[in-house]
Formats: sequence, C-alpha cells, structure tokens
Amino acid sequence: MDHPVAEADFEWDERKNAKNQRKHGVSFEQAQEAFLDPQRVVARDIMHSHEEERYYCIGRCGGGIITVRFTMRGQRMRIIGAGYWREGRIAYEQANQVHG
Repeated sequence: MDHPVAEADFEWDERKNAKNQRKHGVSFEQAQEAFLDPQRVVARDIMHSHEEERYYCIGRCGGGIITVRFTMRGQRMRIIGAGYWREGRIAYEQANQVHG
C-alpha cells in the first residue's frame, strides 16, 4: 500500500492522545516517526475496518519498533492508537528479515 507520507498531514483526537500516553507511554506526536522509517510495514487492520478502512504502520520510533493504527481521511492520516506491541515488532522483523 503506497501512501504519500511526506505530503500527508496528521490529525488525532487529543483526548485519545492523552489516554494513549497514559496507557501505552507513546504520544501521537512521537508515533508520526514510524511513518518516516523507509522499512516501515503498512497493513490493513482487518479487525477494525468495518466503518472505514483502517491500517497499521509498523516502523522504528524512539529506538524501538512501534505500531500505529490509523485511517486516511482525504490527504490526512488520522492516528487512532500507538504502542510498542510485540506482534508489530515480530511482523516488522519478518518483513525486513531481521533476526533477533
């Protein structure tokens, strides 16, 4: 899936951002960094794509591998959630043939 990451604007709900920071220790401002990783992995979020298409971006952020759940609204990427989740790290390592 190709997205014009460099040209996209990001948006999010500030209440969700604050909740995400408390729950997962990651701000949505920080999460944007994953989209800049040239080896990022973008996949459709099948479980949450009922009302609108949702995706995962898995990429390097702050020295780790972060998973960012987002949707596209025109040219804007709306960040829905982000965290350092093991499943995302495993998918990233497999896609990029990284070995522990």
